[in-house]
Amino acid sequence: MGRRGPAPKPTALRILQGNPGKTRLNPSEPQPPAAPEDLSPPAWLVSQAKEAWTRLRPDLPWLTLADVDAFAAYCSSYARWREAQTFLETNGLTYELRGEGIKGKPGPVKCIQQYPQVAIAKQSLMMMCKIGGELGLSPASRTRIHVELADKTAADRTAERMFGS
Repeated sequence: MGRRGPAPKPTALRILQGNPGKTRLNPSEPQPPAAPEDLSPPAWLVSQAKEAWTRLRPDLPWLTLADVDAFAAYCSSYARWREAQTFLETNGLTYELRGEGIKGKPGPVKCIQQYPQVAIAKQSLMMMCKIGGELGLSPASRTRIHVELADKTAADRTAERMFGS
């Protein structure tokens, strides 16, 4: 059985928010080193997963070396989901199972069965949502991440002047 209640906030996030609950901070929380920005995808990833890695890695400046395997799992789930979706777009969601007919001809439809790719697509999408939420790849999870960027664009500086920080 898993732990009860919501997942605890990371210590860095509590410090940024001023520790509103005045709970005791974890002084020995592990701080893994940041992953290099030019980190190439693992060799075992399939080509679609490597494309997802290359497309998404620049948008994850907070990725640490401890997160690399989770990010690879996300990319692998994405590739599996895309493969299943491509199959389903071509073949539909279901197929007919027929009984034996007369003289080798197909008989009447016994039942309609869904392709295994339906379950594969569903499970891969659920895994993507779960891992993506942990990595900050969903709109809701991005609201909980605060990253100080060294170089701000002109639009960011204008917004800061107009609306404050």
